Amino acid sequence: MDARKEIGQRIARARRRRGLSQSVLAGLIGRSESWLSQVERGQRSVDSHAVLNSLTEILGLKADELTSSKTEAATRYQAASEIRRAMMGYDGLASLIDPRHTEGSLESLAWLRHEIRKVNRLYQATRYDEAGRRLLGLIVATELGSRHAPSAHRRAYHTLRALTYHCATTTLRRVGEAELAWMAADRSLSAAEDAERPLLVAVSAYRLGYVFVRLREAEKALHLAQRAADALGCLTRRPDPRALSMIGALHLVAVTAAASRYDHAAVASFLQEARRAAETVGEDRNDFWTAFGPTNVTIHEVSAAVEYGDAREAIDKAKSLNLADLAPGLVGRRAQVQLDLARAYALQRKDAASVNMLLEAERLSPELVRYGARPRDLLTQLLKREHRASTPQLRDLARRAGIA
Repeated sequence: MDARKEIGQRIARARRRRGLSQSVLAGLIGRSESWLSQVERGQRSVDSHAVLNSLTEILGLKADELTSSKTEAATRYQAASEIRRAMMGYDGLASLIDPRHTEGSLESLAWLRHEIRKVNRLYQATRYDEAGRRLLGLIVATELGSRHAPSAHRRAYHTLRALTYHCATTTLRRVGEAELAWMAADRSLSAAEDAERPLLVAVSAYRLGYVFVRLREAEKALHLAQRAADALGCLTRRPDPRALSMIGALHLVAVTAAASRYDHAAVASFLQEARRAAETVGEDRNDFWTAFGPTNVTIHEVSAAVEYGDAREAIDKAKSLNLADLAPGLVGRRAQVQLDLARAYALQRKDAASVNMLLEAERLSPELVRYGARPRDLLTQLLKREHRASTPQLRDLARRAGIA
């Protein structure tokens, strides 16, 4: 079946499930009934990112359901199935029933700390394939340790288990495995509780908030981030850079969630809170691998502007960024700016500039472009209205991303 017809049928089925007529849905997305009818019959495509966002929001669909056909190649994260199997192993469980039962030798705390640092560096460098391969051993080792270690060391292993699942959550979310990321985030929260580390519980809430946004549960993300930030603020009785950094990072989760709901006022309010925290911290830090600081606040400001369709504001805000302020290993943060600018230029229908930004993002991070849902959605959109003379590198770029 033709891709446009297949996507049009998905829209029509989802519209009918919601009990909406063509005229009502067309009005909600700001298009004519005739336009929507042509889209549903496969006679034209959805060529506006803002309209695409509106359709996914109203119909409860994912963006890739409206931008790709079932016959198009999908780039899957190869480590996901292995990570799922590792999480389903429940290593060390038998020792909780019978302490005399052993299931392998424990890895040392020093080795686990070293390995967790290495995996987090790989994640922030957007080397997701290698990070995934290393996560397998970490999940098994920290699960085993938290269940089988002597009681004197049990909390330390729970702490490392929480940190392992923090990294698993962020990696899986970035590569489009949102449901598995939710499972990892939930595990991290349980481990942080067992470790009796309130700050780690807040980090788990931070990770979980972004997963909720990815799962189109913005209200849950907002509620979670606000409650965690408020509780951590009450707990922090003296200046603690790590806690202040975490409070600011939670406000950035709220920024992302509010932007996904097109709530400009809430975005501005949460940005103000995040910036206040960043000014108090006074520098770009990387506590708990959040990259929080003044630069990351501005990066989120750019992302939010793109999300609610203000391309000019996003481009203007990006001009004030000095990415040299970020630590060298924060490749993902740098590439995110290029991806946001690519989306902004696409909104202005400056497709050549959009492709150039995507190429720069790919130069920095091939795996982020290959696995990320947003760049893949954007590439699909650009292909639909391709003008080869002005975007000669588009098809090769899309092919490398596994789309064309």
